[in-house]
Amino acid sequence: MHLRRLMIFTKDFDRMTTFYRDALGLPQLPDKSSEGWREFDAGGVALALHVIPDHIAKDIQITKPPTAREETPIKLVFEVPDIEVARTHLRNHGAVMSEPSAWGSCDGVDPEGNVFQIVKA
Repeated sequence: MHLRRLMIFTKDFDRMTTFYRDALGLPQLPDKSSEGWREFDAGGVALALHVIPDHIAKDIQITKPPTAREETPIKLVFEVPDIEVARTHLRNHGAVMSEPSAWGSCDGVDPEGNVFQIVKA
């Protein structure tokens, strides 16, 4: 068994596409993308965005700035060469970033409240 892809359900598909493409720098896989579905190369595994159906999305509130979705027990972890440079870049693209930890990691929240972490490569 091996992990093929991670999927994030999203309310604002365009905003989340921009975040994962531009803020995290994940290359989009155009041959694996379609209406309401976007895949990115996340370095050995695909990261996919999937639109939440309108009848479900209408009840989901996205705050600005985003707050962590406490009911989601998953955290994506991305390696970066420089924590401070990445942290600043991500904040400039709408992420809410915590202070870096002593052990070289930093948690963040994407524009829809999904928690992720950056660690020094």
